[in-house]
Amino acid sequence: MPLGTLDRTPPPFFRQGPSALTKLIFFSALALFLMVADARFRVVEPLRAALAIALLPVQRTLAVPVELWRGGRGYLQGLHQALEAERQARAQLAQLGERLARAEQLGVENEHLRGLLELRPALSVRSLAAEVMYEAADPFSRKLFIDRGANHGVVRGAPVVNEAGVIGQVTQVYALTSMVTLLADKDAAIPVLNLRTQQRSAAFGGIVGAGDATMELRFLSGNADVQAGDLLHTSGVDGVYPPSLAVARVVSVERRVESGFARILLAAAAPADGVRHVLVLEPLAAQLPPRPRPSPAAAAAARRGSARP
Repeated sequence: MPLGTLDRTPPPFFRQGPSALTKLIFFSALALFLMVADARFRVVEPLRAALAIALLPVQRTLAVPVELWRGGRGYLQGLHQALEAERQARAQLAQLGERLARAEQLGVENEHLRGLLELRPALSVRSLAAEVMYEAADPFSRKLFIDRGANHGVVRGAPVVNEAGVIGQVTQVYALTSMVTLLADKDAAIPVLNLRTQQRSAAFGGIVGAGDATMELRFLSGNADVQAGDLLHTSGVDGVYPPSLAVARVVSVERRVESGFARILLAAAAPADGVRHVLVLEPLAAQLPPRPRPSPAAAAAARRGSARP
């Protein structure tokens, strides 16, 4: 075969085309151009949106096993929690049923005994729901403002309670709002009854820096029968607070040798921090019969007695 007839061109496998440096510069410039065009003119955004729409079924298909796994695990956990909650609810319902049966029995016995003793029926206390708006800005007092006032039937001196017990007392009434002085305030006082000993006393607020204790029992002798853990409820003898409302719990009893009185610190049964909804009760004095006025003869005798030297 003559040499002139041979094909001297390289096969396609060995054809290299442009150099590697030329390709690098070209594609770098193309990438830079696409980034600038996408940033300034949003050229690639329609393509990206079309690609996202096209890949959405694939993404949903691949996510099905993961969603099934999570859903199944959540279902099993929720089923277990629901069964546990049902068990606790049934136990609480049984306890409440037992308490209700005992309360009904005690109520019947109470009515029977009151009938035998010819006592008047117990007073029914009317209540009004209210919401706490804000706390007073005075750092030296403990007062709250509620969204019920004179237009809603709130009167001065009305007790304020929540589900835990007594919170305080209404001390100022406006048209649409009222100011409540808390039991922890330095000017607050409330008559209480020790459930263990049935001893009456008075609890005062204003205790600072004593841990959980915010109140104290005053004017009790050093040998008074008071122990830590005693529960104190309202006595109902002041004509303001209804009886049997939780007030405080005895935290500590300090019997001083040099003083004739004991220092008894109390923790309020209903802390006012974080309270949002309360009940405003009608004072018992509004339902009690008026005091009988003395006869003219007795009044004249009292005046004559006071006029004597």
